[in-house]
Amino acid sequence: MTKPTEMLSREHQNILKVTNALLRECSAIDSGKGVDRAFFEKALDFIKNYADKFHHMKEEDILFVELSKDGVQMHCGPMEQMVYEHNIGRGHVKGMEEGLGNGDKGKLISNARAYAQLLQEHIYKEDYILYPMADGALSDEMQKSILERFEGVMQKFGSWEKYDSIAAEFEKRQ
Repeated sequence: MTKPTEMLSREHQNILKVTNALLRECSAIDSGKGVDRAFFEKALDFIKNYADKFHHMKEEDILFVELSKDGVQMHCGPMEQMVYEHNIGRGHVKGMEEGLGNGDKGKLISNARAYAQLLQEHIYKEDYILYPMADGALSDEMQKSILERFEGVMQKFGSWEKYDSIAAEFEKRQ
């Protein structure tokens, strides 16, 4: 049986492709390249819809809720910190949007870098600390129930292949 955390970790790989592309794009701008508005618009679309709505919805509204229930044995409660970091990321996304919208290259770059660094560290914590803890704490029945609810999110979200394509495109972008 696929575990919910395996599904989330696979989605993390797409998010990391985009964060890596953001960092490369910021370095290129620092080296004299102009701001590629289309790139940032596509990156923001990916972040807001795939990372935040699609991925974080599954974490915050389903997995973290289950991990917070009485009877789930976790030696600490890291979900609050993970949600806190999601919210910090949302602030950086807002900063990127504002910087792009008003032509403030410094604000755009600083928020893009901060977002990328935050998410890279955040994903590491989830993949190597939280998810293994969750796998040990959740019964097979709970994991199956979570997967069924994840499927509901996927159906509600519709086609996410667009975002898989964006991640692949950004991975190849130099």
